[in-house]
Amino acid sequence: MSAGEASGAVPSPGRVLVVDDEMHLRLFIKAVFESAGFETATARDGEEGLRKLKEFRPRLVSLDLMMPNQGGVRFLSALRRDPELAATRVLVVSAVGSETFRHGLGLLGAGEGGPLPGPDGYVEKPPTADDLLREARRILETDAVRGS
Repeated sequence: MSAGEASGAVPSPGRVLVVDDEMHLRLFIKAVFESAGFETATARDGEEGLRKLKEFRPRLVSLDLMMPNQGGVRFLSALRRDPELAATRVLVVSAVGSETFRHGLGLLGAGEGGPLPGPDGYVEKPPTADDLLREARRILETDAVRGS
């Protein structure tokens, strides 16, 4: 029995990195995940997000697409092409519709020599706490079934 089980504590569902340039959304999403027991970190843009990703090593990234200093598509591309980070799950939270995003990702992949794996989940803005947690849990439960 672990110390957490002995004390009756519920184990943490994991770490989430929230990457969004809009402070109010960044703080809202952070609070939603923290209230569900996740350990969280935040970043203001893709550039800062990649630095924090390498330090924090989350199970899941909540990612906005439209940001300054390296937007979400470039962030996702860098993450998926890095063998050490590629298994990190990504939940896109964006005002850009999912079909528009997938089309853009396909064009970017064609320009970079091959298809880019997309995100593991998608929630359109404005997100609700229920939508965020439902999609995050779906993604992470899929990992548990796969044994990741």
